[in-house]
Amino acid sequence: MEYSQDLCNVEGDGDARKPTACTSSTSPCSSGGSGYRLFGRQASVHQCMGGGQAADILLWKRRNVSLGIIAVATVAWLLFERSGLSFLSICSDVLLILIVLLFLHANYAVFRDRQLQTLPELVLSEEMVNNAAASFRVKINNVLLMAHDITLGKDFRLFSKVVVCVWLLSVVGSFFSFFTIAYIGTIIFITVPALYSKYEERVDRYCGMIHRQFSKHYKIVDESVISRLPRSLTKDKDA
Repeated sequence: MEYSQDLCNVEGDGDARKPTACTSSTSPCSSGGSGYRLFGRQASVHQCMGGGQAADILLWKRRNVSLGIIAVATVAWLLFERSGLSFLSICSDVLLILIVLLFLHANYAVFRDRQLQTLPELVLSEEMVNNAAASFRVKINNVLLMAHDITLGKDFRLFSKVVVCVWLLSVVGSFFSFFTIAYIGTIIFITVPALYSKYEERVDRYCGMIHRQFSKHYKIVDESVISRLPRSLTKDKDA
């Protein structure tokens, strides 16, 4: 009798250990339950952004710099949108004021026998230029390849997607100017990553739910509409 009670205690303890083991490691169990991370990332948000100074600014780890970017973007947007001046005029005026101030500061320091602060040399290395050119070349070639396929009618699905995207850009451009869109993009780019890093678990959970629902509806649309679209109209005509 005592032996059977011991077995029941062992089984009860074994069952009790299971939820405690899961609760002790909350993040693996919760992440395994949802199994979804935004953009399919495997590393942290800071690492996905490069892990450098730019990531620190976007995640508001250097708060003063982040606030300065928002302030400069707001002032620039007000100048371009409310002043009525053209982009070239404002850029020329800002550059003129900057050059005059630097020239006067340098001559004032010489007049007061003060030593000028050494400015860092702005030099582009050959390796940096080559890497940028190689990356730019790959992207341009991909765009040209897409344009080639669309022009020759090789991919009707790609043609329809490009038409929809360009039409959406035209609709957005009819409501907002270029500087307003650039300002909104800057504000989003400087605030959304920090908010996502702060509420990462909640955002991933809700985005996972939305992604599953969207995948179901997209599968229905793909099977009923998109999959029936011909890849090439020329092949159908030849057939």
